[in-house]
Amino acid sequence: MTPFPESAWFTGKLLLALPAIGDPRFDHAIIAMVSHDDEGAMGIAIGMPGDFTVSEILDQAQLPGAISPDPWVLIGGPVDPQRGFVLHSRDWGGQDTIDVAGKFAVSASLDVLRAIAEGRGPSRWLLAMGYAGWGAGQLEAELAADAWHVTDIEDTILFDLAPESRWAATMARDGIDPARIAVQGGRA
Repeated sequence: MTPFPESAWFTGKLLLALPAIGDPRFDHAIIAMVSHDDEGAMGIAIGMPGDFTVSEILDQAQLPGAISPDPWVLIGGPVDPQRGFVLHSRDWGGQDTIDVAGKFAVSASLDVLRAIAEGRGPSRWLLAMGYAGWGAGQLEAELAADAWHVTDIEDTILFDLAPESRWAATMARDGIDPARIAVQGGRA
């Protein structure tokens, strides 16, 4: 396999699962890509709410404060589902905050949760547990198999839309009708 050109790395982009994904864990997945290079890729799914709210996480971490409205924690991916990540606006930075291609930031420390609980955190944010990860060349192979649509990220998609509507709204924004996508090509 030839190396994937650096210009095609997808840090700061969105991946939207296509019908050819073939993995039910990623059916209708929309993933904010945190990193992608020749060593692999990492992203956080932003389209599926979990079974508990942010306030419940704050209570578990013994962080006083009230969140209103109290959003659902998202299922960020199948890898390390006990680990939390806050995707947030770039107007806040703390311990180990990562700027993702100038598009959004990611923090994974209690520092950001404490700031959110105290009302001094980022102006826009979402919390996800777990992440999606790919080894070297794995994402590239999935892209070659038409498993993902890669597109630009927008704050509206990341922070304003209900998680369950992000995938369909982004497909519509990009002019893609998922019902018209063939899973397998024909034979001539």
